[in-house]
Amino acid sequence: MKKIKIMSVVGARPNFMKIAPFAHAIAAHNQKSDDRGQTTVAGNREPITDNRHQKIEHFLVHTGQHYDKAMSHSFFEALNIPHPDVDLGIGSGSHAEQVGKTMIEFEKVLLEQKPDWVVVVGDVNATCACSITAKKHHVKVAHIEAGLRSFDEKMPEEINRMVTDSLSDLLLTPDQFANENLRREGHSEEQIQFVGNIMIDTLEANRGKAADLDLDQIIRDNLIDPHQPSTCPVKASFTGANNHQLVKDAFSVLTMHRPSNVDEKAVLEPLVRVLIDSVSAELPLVWSVHPRTKKNLQQFGLWEEVLNAENIILINPVGYHEMLKLNMSAKLMLTDSGGLQEECCVLGTPCITMRENTERPVTLVEHGGVSELTGPDPEKIRAAFQRFLSMDCSGHTPELWDGHTAERIVELFCSLVTSRVV
Repeated sequence: MKKIKIMSVVGARPNFMKIAPFAHAIAAHNQKSDDRGQTTVAGNREPITDNRHQKIEHFLVHTGQHYDKAMSHSFFEALNIPHPDVDLGIGSGSHAEQVGKTMIEFEKVLLEQKPDWVVVVGDVNATCACSITAKKHHVKVAHIEAGLRSFDEKMPEEINRMVTDSLSDLLLTPDQFANENLRREGHSEEQIQFVGNIMIDTLEANRGKAADLDLDQIIRDNLIDPHQPSTCPVKASFTGANNHQLVKDAFSVLTMHRPSNVDEKAVLEPLVRVLIDSVSAELPLVWSVHPRTKKNLQQFGLWEEVLNAENIILINPVGYHEMLKLNMSAKLMLTDSGGLQEECCVLGTPCITMRENTERPVTLVEHGGVSELTGPDPEKIRAAFQRFLSMDCSGHTPELWDGHTAERIVELFCSLVTSRVV
């Protein structure tokens, strides 16, 4: 029986947490197929005729949009993702440069490998570029995390989502909001396949490993503070009652990287003010500093002030398990990351989302989640912070956010072999 050949594409850090469970589910499926192929009847091998047990050949392409080891390869190791079969090495550049270079290099691999399907995830430039290239060569495209919409076309990710969904043969959605978005855009029910949130597969598979990590060790290993001896785990202001240790539910965590928040001094400086004067004044703040944000803080003359703020501890970008541990342990999260919104929703960590909109409305308080949109408005951030400080939040698990999304996707691919759903 001919194998199904699937070519998956990852390009940047947010993709890695989404492709890991898919790769693992394919490996588990193939192992089951091997085991079934070994069964015998009256001493003879029983042939495999059930397409649910058809083997899948998986070819993984890394475009190299995130090329720094700390932002890329360490995630492959931590999440046990198979080494990419090919790394296109695209690197940095403008949106047009990244999309154009990716299309040129991906086309070569596509023509050589001749997959049955190209699977793209999320909303990075690689997602859009590889979808376009595949369709020009009449290769079917499946989009994991389809249907998300912020309705803000100033976001490059929104353009990537819209283009990819318009071309995809199979739209694998994480929630009912995504389903409705796609229906409004005229996609057929056969194309729309509600499978759940694959990010939560990764979260559920890694809770235990993250829980075993030591908070102070995370700080020690990633601390940004040239004035501090490497043997000191945290700044003096973190001593508290627990002798130089971060205490669960007694600190907050910040990540911030979007251009709308960090590329203009007129926006970034007021954000720094509210973080120093209001947030960290009441609750120690652990800030995982994105390279883009650090560069702009330095350029705008804000870096030294943040570095020396008494109750803010700056750390370099951390691995998946380290950030999950921080999220699991924090009193609240401040972020402009979509993935962290989703994790906070399930973990029950109150989340101040420093964006004017979100493509993940299912995570918002008004829909049962724990996230509140504030944009970069200092007053809205301050008000949300005060509300969340006095609030006990519990996790909210939307429909099919159960840790088995990747398994459903693999089963779906096998069922399409004969059913001709798309």
